Amino acid sequence: MDSSDLSKNTIEDIEDQELYEHYSSVVDKGQSLLRIDKYLSSRIENISRSRIQNAAEAGCICVNGKPVKSNYRVKGGDVVSVVLPYPKREIELIPENIDLDIVYEDDDIMIINKPAGLVVHPGYGNYSGTMVNGLIYHLNKGNRAEAMPYLIHRIDKNTSGLLVVAKNEMSQIFLAKQFYEHTIERNYIALVWGDLTNDAGMIDNYIGRDIRNRKMMSVLDNGTGKRAITHYNVIERFTYVTLINCRLETGRTHQIRVHMKHIGHPIFNDDTYGGNFVLKGTTFAKYKQFVDNCFKICPRQALHAMSLGFIHPVTNKKMYFEVDFPDDMKQLIEKWRNYAIQYI
Repeated sequence: MDSSDLSKNTIEDIEDQELYEHYSSVVDKGQSLLRIDKYLSSRIENISRSRIQNAAEAGCICVNGKPVKSNYRVKGGDVVSVVLPYPKREIELIPENIDLDIVYEDDDIMIINKPAGLVVHPGYGNYSGTMVNGLIYHLNKGNRAEAMPYLIHRIDKNTSGLLVVAKNEMSQIFLAKQFYEHTIERNYIALVWGDLTNDAGMIDNYIGRDIRNRKMMSVLDNGTGKRAITHYNVIERFTYVTLINCRLETGRTHQIRVHMKHIGHPIFNDDTYGGNFVLKGTTFAKYKQFVDNCFKICPRQALHAMSLGFIHPVTNKKMYFEVDFPDDMKQLIEKWRNYAIQYI
């Protein structure tokens, strides 16, 4: 296991992402009670005890599948693992001069307004050209990489909006704990298919990997998966589509996209969850052409992470950031608004 993985890719929100095992062992039956930080520091190469303690604080160290603190005492037969929300790094992270919209930066954190189409971090099929590659370049002024970004959360490639990135390990752990305890304020704006019955509501169920397609998430009726809670309220109605605000109480993979599909209102042009078809409206060819033009204007799911609020890891002051819609969503919303005025 690469010890830098613990410091740079620790927990996003342990309930938010698919977890990847980076280290695992079964404690010998004859093992006397021993603190887990001591146990791991003697078994993982090139890692300090303090780094293990930070990982435990963020919920990344598990015993028998459950997160434990660093003072947990292992016993014979325990299955000890280190789990992270990203795969083990198998490639070198290369600085790349990528234009990033940095909304705010100080010695401890950065706020990035990510455009749709930009992948957050390298992974299978996206080994370069990611936000992380750009951040490494920015932090090292284009020189050989030494300073690294410390990821805390991510948003989907084709979702736009705000992310917070830590610039040191302690800031990462402080912020990760807020994600874990659901005290981070996150609001998204989405254009969804259909006219919602109520002006506001809450969706509360369990989300997990779809049993037929592992690349998708779905609501699991049998109660397995992880609890997911989304609060929504209507901003503006256009009869066939509705503009809504979504506030995340939890942060599961694809949570808003899955929840809106589940209640029959998939996000407009979400090609993973069925929003890329004409789902509501008339059968007239002119209307279908209008919708096709809307798809071209916003060629991705119409979902934007508009605001982000949290406690600063060093000053302990409340921080709040908000960004406007990107141009594609602005044009899309205006097009539907004008259509509703003229034809409905």
